[in-house]
Amino acid sequence: MTNPSSIQPDPTVIGRVPSPPFVRLPDPSTLFEARRQRLEALAQTSDLAPYLTFIAGLSAAQHRIQNNLLDPAFPTEDVLTRAREFGMPPLDRNRFEIDAVVSQTLNRLFDAVSTLEKPKEAEAALARVKDATRGGIEAMVRDVLDNSIPADAIAEHAYVAAGLQVHFARLANKLDAESLVRVGDGACPSCGGPPVSSLVVGWMGAEGTRYCACSLCGVLWNVVRVKCVLCSSTKGIGYKEVEGGSGTIKAECCDACHGYVKILYQQKDVALDPVADDIASLGLDLLMRESEYRRGSFNPFLLGV
Repeated sequence: MTNPSSIQPDPTVIGRVPSPPFVRLPDPSTLFEARRQRLEALAQTSDLAPYLTFIAGLSAAQHRIQNNLLDPAFPTEDVLTRAREFGMPPLDRNRFEIDAVVSQTLNRLFDAVSTLEKPKEAEAALARVKDATRGGIEAMVRDVLDNSIPADAIAEHAYVAAGLQVHFARLANKLDAESLVRVGDGACPSCGGPPVSSLVVGWMGAEGTRYCACSLCGVLWNVVRVKCVLCSSTKGIGYKEVEGGSGTIKAECCDACHGYVKILYQQKDVALDPVADDIASLGLDLLMRESEYRRGSFNPFLLGV
């Protein structure tokens, strides 16, 4: 038996603090299926059950259509190098064009959701999307990428957004995580998109670290806690939640810009999903409507809040 007094500490590990990764890239082969499962679980106890079930079906379609999809056109090495040097996202929304892969992805998504049980309004919106001209689709794609969706066409754009999520997640998955650079606390380092929400994670080596989740490509990027992800202020940060809640979902409010983004404590509940639980916690958004704070995050399936 070893004598405890003879054991000496390893000087190489003294003071070593685990450094959490800056980003975590999405895995499109599991991302949407995991979201479907979470949405279906949430629907079992939620007043929003019909809508959560519909979005679960949409997530299932996002997962299903990836089988045998053409490979997306990846940015050239020159584009990647220039983005890294100038602190820009390599997946440039401003230069995005609808090519054969994007068209295939969108059309597959539209066909896949045709059989979903949905309200008449959603059915009519899908019909309008499927009948849209190329110019009409291009306009909706641009609206989604600009995070500027017309209030009178939210349903149509939600279908387009679902297809674009698949496409951009597939692109982001192929990026080199080590080469991505911070472009702003509230901007995805992959595509420049805003967060849908943020997560305090319990991953090994990153326990208690906060990550923002991109509303488009699904990339997670690290932003220090108790800091506004909208304006980067560290002053006047507060938290609000629904009375009697579990404490796993709160609105992180900023007195500087008067915005809020939900923060999900995934280290308390590993099942939390940045998109699914943002939708399911609509009650918190309704509560925040009565406050001085505006919603600063973007979720194409929770617009009009």
